[in-house]
Amino acid sequence: MNYIIAFVFAIAIVIALIPPLRKLALRIGFVDKPQTNNERKIHREPIPLTAGIAIYAAFVILYLIFVHDNWIKTGAILGGGLIILVIGLVDDWYKTHGKEFASLPKFVVQMGAAILVYSSGIVFSGFENPFTGSYYVLPELFQFLFTVLWIFGVTTVINFTDGIDGLASGLSAISGTTLLVVALVMGQGESAMMATILVGASLGYLRYNRPPAKVFMGDAGATFLGFILAVIALDGAFKQATVLSLFIPILALSVPILDNVRVVIWRMMKGVPFYKADASQAHYVLLKTGMKPVQVVSFLYLINICTGLFSIILLLIQ
Repeated sequence: MNYIIAFVFAIAIVIALIPPLRKLALRIGFVDKPQTNNERKIHREPIPLTAGIAIYAAFVILYLIFVHDNWIKTGAILGGGLIILVIGLVDDWYKTHGKEFASLPKFVVQMGAAILVYSSGIVFSGFENPFTGSYYVLPELFQFLFTVLWIFGVTTVINFTDGIDGLASGLSAISGTTLLVVALVMGQGESAMMATILVGASLGYLRYNRPPAKVFMGDAGATFLGFILAVIALDGAFKQATVLSLFIPILALSVPILDNVRVVIWRMMKGVPFYKADASQAHYVLLKTGMKPVQVVSFLYLINICTGLFSIILLLIQ
């Protein structure tokens, strides 16, 4: 019952907060302006960038009600999420003025948030040997590297996916639902509740972000969703994982992860910095083929649903 209540309230809080935040954004000029010479800007009118604040607020409120375990873990998740949200808002503010915010501060803050989570005890510690049944604990250095790089990586790929109305939020909802099912099967209540709240918040935002979008979550919201998805996987699917089940979170996040791995490789081959924004993501490529935005989004949703179902089957087989 708590899962249903948290899910409904997550949707309701986001839906309730977005309209006043949207009005505020329009009043202060915190909007993503259309650019005819930029192929990544496909909207035709200024769109407010404040939905990320609503998503974060909903998550914090419901986390404190339904999940809060201890202050160290709570502080790491909510504090890490807050600094990611804030640096994302700064980045979005620069963009509203036609400027580019430096990549280094964003990198430092996102890595700092990941280290904060690691320090709280949310760690990928190792995996079970399928042949002997014994649990192999990784050296501490590898635990640190895998945990931090996983959080930073998922945070980044969800942000890179946010280039077309409804895509990043929809993929986050699909991935979150997959991780929710995995957490329930594995009996991990806290991870399941975090996933429930994230799915509800994503769907609440999708109410205003489906084509044509009335509001954007910007880098602030997209990086926050990625950060929380990474934490849910670490605290759920990766916990006491076998070698085979290590693929479950990757499959749950297949579209953003695999697409952006492809993009990074392509950019490295072209000698372009991997962090430099361009139109090489799958959704832009599909748009160039003549597909409509709704068709592109639906197609990528379908792929993520299929790989998510496959990850659940993989879990049940074990």
